[in-house]
Formats: sequence, C-alpha cells, structure tokens
Amino acid sequence: MQPLEDDVLSIQTAAAGIAATRGNVVSAMTTPVEKDVSSEELLAAILTSLDDDKAEDIVQIDLRGKSSIGDYMVICSGRSSRQVGAIAEKLMDRLKQAYGRLSRIEGKETGDWVLIDTGDIVVHVFRPEVREFYQLEKMWLAPPAEATTPTKD
Repeated sequence: MQPLEDDVLSIQTAAAGIAATRGNVVSAMTTPVEKDVSSEELLAAILTSLDDDKAEDIVQIDLRGKSSIGDYMVICSGRSSRQVGAIAEKLMDRLKQAYGRLSRIEGKETGDWVLIDTGDIVVHVFRPEVREFYQLEKMWLAPPAEATTPTKD
C-alpha cells in the first residue's frame, strides 16, 4: 500500500522536528533558510543574473520613499517568450540557492510579461513589444525637466 502524500509530509515533518531537537541538520527535508541580505546586495545579484542571461535594456528604479511595494523595481526585456521565461526561472533559482529567497512569480506560462516578487525588489521581464505597450518606466521614473521658453518682457 502506497502512503498518502499527507502521510509522507507528516513523517518528514516529524523527523525534522526530532532531528532539530537532537541538534542534527536536516536540510533535505526543510525549506531553505532565508539569509538576511540588504536590498542593495539583492539588487546587485539580480542585475548580475539578468546580465548573465543576456537580458536587454535593464532599468533599475529606486522606489524608496515612492512606494511601499518594495525598495527597487527592475525592468528588462528578453528577445522571445522562451528567453523571458528562462531569465525569470534562472533568477528565481539563483536567489533561492544563494540567499534562500523564495520568490513569487506571475505570468511565466505565457512568457510575454513575467513578474518576480522577491519581497524587497520587484522584477519585470518583458518581450520588447509588450514592454513598449505598457511603458512601466514612464510611470515610475521622474519626468524630465521641462524646457523653459523665454518670456517676452
């Protein structure tokens, strides 16, 4: 008789609890421990990952003092739906491995616009046409200084 999934999870949870009380490390049965990392260090890791995966037109936006959704927003493009999905997947894997950071992801199924929420930083990966349509940068970046026209006296 095959054990039910709930039974297996209960056994693993119980084993992890027993091992923890005895001082043993049970890394295979527990979730990764999230490391305390600054938003700037996390931003640097995200930008490196995006660059490694050949993301294009990478823009970082400082949201501190502007919004409570996070400290930074990063917007970039991939050349195709496949690359957009791969960039997002690799980023999530790298953040999980390096920092124990479990990110939330939306839109990976279609690959037109993928949003990765790391908590402190929100990353948008677009196909170029979709990015042009939504123009998120224009919403969040400061407007350029208005040109002044001389007045007649």
